[in-house]
Amino acid sequence: MRLISAFGLAATVLAGTSALAADKPALGTFGVDLSAMDRSIKPGDNFFLYVNGNWMKGAVIPPDRSSTGSFQDLQISSEMRLRTLVEELAKKPNPSVEERKIRDLYDGFVDTNAIEAAGLKPIQKDLDYFAGLKSPDDVARAMASVKLGTMSIYNIGIGVDDKNPDNYSLNLSQAGLGLPDRDYYLSDDKALAETRTAYAAYLTDMMTMAGMSDAAARAARIVAVETEIAKVSWTRADRRDADKIYNPMQISELELLAPEFPWDKFIGETGIPLTTPKGTGRYAIVAEKSAFGPLAKIFAATPVSTWRDYLAVHYLRHMSAYLPKKFDDRNFAFYGTVLGGRTQQLDRRTRGVRLVDGLLGEALGKIYVARYFPPDAKAKADKLVSNLLKAYEADIQILDWMTPQTRARALEKIRQFTPKIGYPDHWRDYSALQIRQNDLVDNIQRGAVFEWERDLKRINLPVDKTEWGMTPPTINAYYNPSFNEIVFPAAILQPPFFDPNADDAVNYGGIGAVIGHEISHGFDDQGSKYDGKGVFQDWWSAADRTSFDKRTAMVVSQYDAFEPLPGLHIIGKNTLGENIADIAGLSIALKAYHLSLGGKPAPVIDGFTGDQRFFLSFAQVWRTKMRDSATRTQTLSNEHSVSDFRAIGPTRNMDDWYAAFDVKPGDKYYLAPDQRVRLW
Repeated sequence: MRLISAFGLAATVLAGTSALAADKPALGTFGVDLSAMDRSIKPGDNFFLYVNGNWMKGAVIPPDRSSTGSFQDLQISSEMRLRTLVEELAKKPNPSVEERKIRDLYDGFVDTNAIEAAGLKPIQKDLDYFAGLKSPDDVARAMASVKLGTMSIYNIGIGVDDKNPDNYSLNLSQAGLGLPDRDYYLSDDKALAETRTAYAAYLTDMMTMAGMSDAAARAARIVAVETEIAKVSWTRADRRDADKIYNPMQISELELLAPEFPWDKFIGETGIPLTTPKGTGRYAIVAEKSAFGPLAKIFAATPVSTWRDYLAVHYLRHMSAYLPKKFDDRNFAFYGTVLGGRTQQLDRRTRGVRLVDGLLGEALGKIYVARYFPPDAKAKADKLVSNLLKAYEADIQILDWMTPQTRARALEKIRQFTPKIGYPDHWRDYSALQIRQNDLVDNIQRGAVFEWERDLKRINLPVDKTEWGMTPPTINAYYNPSFNEIVFPAAILQPPFFDPNADDAVNYGGIGAVIGHEISHGFDDQGSKYDGKGVFQDWWSAADRTSFDKRTAMVVSQYDAFEPLPGLHIIGKNTLGENIADIAGLSIALKAYHLSLGGKPAPVIDGFTGDQRFFLSFAQVWRTKMRDSATRTQTLSNEHSVSDFRAIGPTRNMDDWYAAFDVKPGDKYYLAPDQRVRLW
């Protein structure tokens, strides 16, 4: 009875959202764009192209984008909305102080005439500072400078202690690379070798434009030291292993771990107090512990002159958008074109609202929500998330591979999930952030210091679990294991993910699978290491962990075989968490859809059954056409598989998909039943 009543709510949430609703769906007659399909392709040979093939043939990637498709369409829509909101503020007779800050920051960024006229004057003091560094101690202080935002061999930040999630912690990790990943320096792949050559040319040009002599030789030395850093850096697969990257130690112990680095100068520059209010020594959580000593040796062996150039050129990279056009264009030519494949820079106004979203995101988000996310939309999303959580709870109770002890803890965790939908309950206070007219560079630097000082002020306070890690206009969602929360910003709650006028199956295959994806992160290979209160601890029985790991090893093998470009394979260990979430999220969303039918058969609409519409919707969400260079960058340096295989990978592991589309042995992506990964 409990199972039925829990899921019975799902039918009421989506009541009135069938294809017979008075208002027409945004896509097609029931929520899926059937004209995008290529029915000459068998679903089992390539389900992504079966659903999106005709669209792919005609899709044109805008010159200022690395891809086009569902996500990018919503991104562009969100950016246009933000532009409208920001530019309307210019006409508002009595803007609030917060609204004036938004406008002044935006105006300073889009005023390219003023930027050109200023030249390098706004940053000359910083360039002179780098040129004046004389000792390793000086270099360490510069690396830690929050205001300058340049590169360091170690990242330092204030986060949440995984094993004590009510406490903030000082976190340290490896850093130092200007290219996306260590493989860009170490691989013999021709494309990556060409990227290294282009990177050296980029560094040379940036230093030359800044008036630095003998730039090519200096660039070569920077690439050489970054290559040494890459050699001792951890792989991406190791860096996502929560067990390996949780290494707490007293700050004083850093000098034993990596004695060649001046930790006192580095940490001293940040203003982090070395002792707690109780008088005890402060501890830090070190991520890639075995890399810290070798990084320190590289630091000590590298001449200060090389570090001066390294810091200066990465500072120029960081500040390029706020400098004369030649710096902005050259930075785009490498990071936008060589790595991202784009041939045209985004227009200045769109980049301006992105800047505001990054620096004053909740102030802008407050205006966005008032205009574009009415309370009834939030209420509908709240109920839908609640239903998916109940679906997981029901499914956990009947899993055949989970023992009673672990099942009890899993149920405890799912009941402690915190959903955050649309926007925060409490908005950020930006009153301490000073934004001045016609003062772009200093505005950016004050913004960085503002964020850091905010963290410093609360390092000894209880963790604020009400805050968000994304702004409302963001086209994304996330799971935070330390808070055991799932977060869905307002902007993702629209077609093709969620359409109140679409068929139920479409919404379950779209936003339902997204919600299921985020919930499942609490039970993926890393999220499952955190309990219901967000504490990093082992709560699984040995037998359950072994069984789970056996299944996820199959996921790694499957995705390793996927080949986005000739000779370029997905790295299954790098993308494992997201792949698990895709598979599990789709599975649980389908179960929720079936239960929402209340025992009645789903109607056939336009010749498609309910299950077919569900899977069509899921693949439609991943509709994406991406440039080859962007595909390569994502495959080598991102935790997400490219979109084609986010549609193909999960569906081929579901028995219902085989039945829905009559997929048979001999089809390219057919998997024998014993090879299908069954998690939920």
